[in-house]
Amino acid sequence: MAAPMKGQVCVVTGASRGIGRGIALQLCQAGATVYITGRHLDTLQATAREAQSLGGQCVPVVCDSSQESEVRSLFEQVDREQHGRLDVLVNNAYSGVQAILDTSKAFWEVRASIWDDINNVGLRGHYLCSVYGARMMVPAGRGLIVVISSPGGLRYMFNVPYGVGKAACDRLAADCAHELRSHGVSYVSLWPGIVQTETLKNFMEKDYLKNPQFKQYKANFSSSESPEMSGKCVVALATDPNILSLSGKVLPSCDLARRYGLVDVDGRHIPDYFSMGSVLSRVSSLGWLASYLPGFLRMPKWIITLYSSKF
Repeated sequence: MAAPMKGQVCVVTGASRGIGRGIALQLCQAGATVYITGRHLDTLQATAREAQSLGGQCVPVVCDSSQESEVRSLFEQVDREQHGRLDVLVNNAYSGVQAILDTSKAFWEVRASIWDDINNVGLRGHYLCSVYGARMMVPAGRGLIVVISSPGGLRYMFNVPYGVGKAACDRLAADCAHELRSHGVSYVSLWPGIVQTETLKNFMEKDYLKNPQFKQYKANFSSSESPEMSGKCVVALATDPNILSLSGKVLPSCDLARRYGLVDVDGRHIPDYFSMGSVLSRVSSLGWLASYLPGFLRMPKWIITLYSSKF
């Protein structure tokens, strides 16, 4: 089996389950040595065993991304054990899913600390890991940092802290890329589509969804992405010799699937949420048009840019 990332060293935060786990599996299958983080050793070890069975090496490290001392210790361990090498960092750790699922109230109607639930590990933790990861990559003159974001950074989605946090993740990628470019290090924001994570599967099955936006997704959930699709995207980016040309950009998984010819782990082509039909299906007054449009018609990005413009 080909191992295009053999010899490379990666860190994936929040990899006990969900998207992080899927990314770790694919990186190991590509032959990399992957450090995975989470707050519970038992679930980390289970993921590590599964990942290592596919190839490569997987090292579980208990780390709370909200604690700078633990983040620093993580990268010191990688630096010490891998002799200063770090090729890929995936900022995925996130603790806000439960908070999003549990409420549909306006921001002034819920406790103000929901901001910390969603953005302390999610946004602040991504920044901390980016700082320590870049300190290893810059001297080597190479590396890729990926932050997991979503279309919530483009338009209102779920609640205020979620959207602000995801918009900030996209800005984090753009601004870090600006400062890293001359050092040969790339930084991108990856937007997965709807992903069949363990948590969402459980909530879909129980029909316990207080947030109406999740209820809208239920009809399309069975055809959505597996967590490993994000991993396939990361492997493709990490092995792209021209990755620096993409640095600073927001990269939707459906665009990367088209760019690199990727399919999901079960052979399915993933849904294109930028197709004209998909976009119109989310507009109540025009939803009836969606079924009449061929899948290859896509919404031009300039229209999306104008729609989201602040000016």
